[in-house]
Amino acid sequence: MRTGLPARSPWRLVLLMALPCAGADLGVVGPTYPIAEPHLLQMIEGRLRQKQQSGELARLEQLSRTKGERAVREPAAVDGVRTTTAPRSFHVDPGIELTQNILGPSGELLYPAGTRANPLDVVALSRQLLFFDGRDPRQVLQAHQLIVQSPDGYKPILTGGSYLDLMQRWQVPVYYDQLGLLTRRLGIAQVPALVSQDGRRLRIDELEVLP
Repeated sequence: MRTGLPARSPWRLVLLMALPCAGADLGVVGPTYPIAEPHLLQMIEGRLRQKQQSGELARLEQLSRTKGERAVREPAAVDGVRTTTAPRSFHVDPGIELTQNILGPSGELLYPAGTRANPLDVVALSRQLLFFDGRDPRQVLQAHQLIVQSPDGYKPILTGGSYLDLMQRWQVPVYYDQLGLLTRRLGIAQVPALVSQDGRRLRIDELEVLP
C-alpha cells in the first residue's frame, strides 16, 4: 500500500507553504551603477542660480511686476459692450426672488423663500451710474462734462481703460465694472450709458456719442 500524499495533491502545496523559510544573501548579481538622476530640488536651485547670474531672473521678475501693475491699472475690457450706434432707452426691474428663507439675528423668519424683493424698496439710487469706455477720448470728454456740471450727480464706471489715470486727472473716484457683472445684470450693450432710478425700476439710457 502506498503511503503519503499524491504528488499533485493540493495538500502538498499547503504543507510546502507552511514550512519556515530562511533568507540568504546571494551576493551581487551583475554590475551595479550609482543613481545618475540629479535631485529635483538641486536641479531647480542650479537653474535658478544660472538665471540669476545671467540676469534673466531679474528680467523675469520685472516682467511679472510690469504685467501685475498693468492688470491693476487697466483691467481687461468688458466683453459684449460696444460704442453706441443706435441710442435706446429701456427699464430694468432689479427685484429678485429669494431662493431660501432669510432669518433674523435670533433665528426668526424675516422673509420666506419665494418672496419677491426689490432693493429699491430699501435704499434709493443716490447717484446716476455713468458707464463709459475710458479708451475712447470722445466718451471720456462726454463723461467729464457731465461730472463737471454735477459732481455729486454721477458715479463714473469704466467698461475699458485705466480708472487710475482718470482718478488722478479728475480727482474724483472712478470705478470699474469688473468682469462685466453690472452691465450684464442691467442689460447694457452700448456705452456711454446712464442708469437712473424711475420709481421701483431702473431706467437705462444708452447715449449717443458726441463728436
